[in-house]
Amino acid sequence: MKWLVSLAGAGLVMFALRDVFHTLWHPTRHGGISRRVMTALWKLSQRLPFRNRGTGLAGPLAMVTVVAMWAGTVVVGWALIYWPHIPDAFSFAAGLDPAEHGGLVDALYISLVTVATLGLGDIAPIESWLRIIAPLEALVGFALLTATVSWVLEIYPALTRRRALALRLSQLQRNDPSPLQLDSPLGTAILDNLAAEVARISVDFVQYAESYYFHDGEDHTSLASRIPYAAALADRGSAVGHAEVRLAASLLTTALEDLALILDQRFLHTGGTVAGIYRAYAEDHGRSQI
Repeated sequence: MKWLVSLAGAGLVMFALRDVFHTLWHPTRHGGISRRVMTALWKLSQRLPFRNRGTGLAGPLAMVTVVAMWAGTVVVGWALIYWPHIPDAFSFAAGLDPAEHGGLVDALYISLVTVATLGLGDIAPIESWLRIIAPLEALVGFALLTATVSWVLEIYPALTRRRALALRLSQLQRNDPSPLQLDSPLGTAILDNLAAEVARISVDFVQYAESYYFHDGEDHTSLASRIPYAAALADRGSAVGHAEVRLAASLLTTALEDLALILDQRFLHTGGTVAGIYRAYAEDHGRSQI
């Protein structure tokens, strides 16, 4: 029976590590519990009376919740590995009575001390396999801390790129270049750069899917509000006489279609047209298209 409990604990640890792997290093549409947590918090924030403030906090709070879930699952899993073998497989410092320290609370204490790499030494494993398992937990704790820091450092540059593209589209819309102005080398450069930026955002949504659940703030920096203008520029550029401008416009149209496909497959699930997907994207982020 004791080994069944330990195996259940090992299963919990593997479950948490699998979720960390798929969330941070191998993103898929089947990301696991972390994606479900973030989706649930995002939908909950949209139902709050103060929706704008709620969605603004949804992303950061979801990340904190997911990291806490990973850490808690690892701690509980390792505690279940230790629990059936306490106190017999552990040595206790002077002043601690082994007969009084064989419960689940003590197993959780050992797991927390180990995963945090504190190394207090008041309760230490003496069986050979446990002396290997315990340092492994410390390594997992260190890796989890490093992964969390890396996750934060990767998400926010992706958000910056998305907001920068929205601001660029806002600036273009406020100046609203005419077909005559687009029918030039400058028009080619503008449309080509926009196509490259949209492609980069597509990669961000695949690699850092959690960035979707971060609110962009004001309309000038909201891609959900501004993305239709990129489509309008592509349509305008496709009708001019300059062949290079038409090619750049075609590239931008293709990039926008790819982005819409990613948004729909991973987040929106509308199965609609490109324009319909972008409308759903704006509605999901509480924005009207401009």
